Amino acid sequence: MTEAILRSMTPQDYPALFALWNSVPGFTKGLRSLDDSEAGIRKFLKRNPTTCFVAEIGGEIIGGILAGHDGRRGYIYHAVVLPEHQGKGIGKQLADAACDALRAEGINRVGMLIFSDNQRGNAFWESQGWQTRPDLNYRNKSLNEENR
Repeated sequence: MTEAILRSMTPQDYPALFALWNSVPGFTKGLRSLDDSEAGIRKFLKRNPTTCFVAEIGGEIIGGILAGHDGRRGYIYHAVVLPEHQGKGIGKQLADAACDALRAEGINRVGMLIFSDNQRGNAFWESQGWQTRPDLNYRNKSLNEENR
């Protein structure tokens, strides 16, 4: 088995990432038309140049993680590994790389949102020591109705 190579994500990775996101069942449920467009991801990477990673095997992107921070808290978005490569430690490597990069930028706490019906994802993050916060309600408000 060839081992995955992790590297920093670049704007040039967008077409492969977009294809990856669209190939994983259920993943597109969390995508937004503007935020996750090529321009949206380019903007995110410009703001967070050291905290986003891809995993490659043979030059093919088989996983990725977007992570960033606001100077106080870190956040993980769009963590994904192709189903045929899950269970091999690649998700853990991506999560560790993102958390290490956030820690290096002085961030002490990281959060994320996971759909409650994503059983496999929730099991993975729980196995990595991430805790659910039942004392919080998540709320959001769209500031641009075109961002579907």
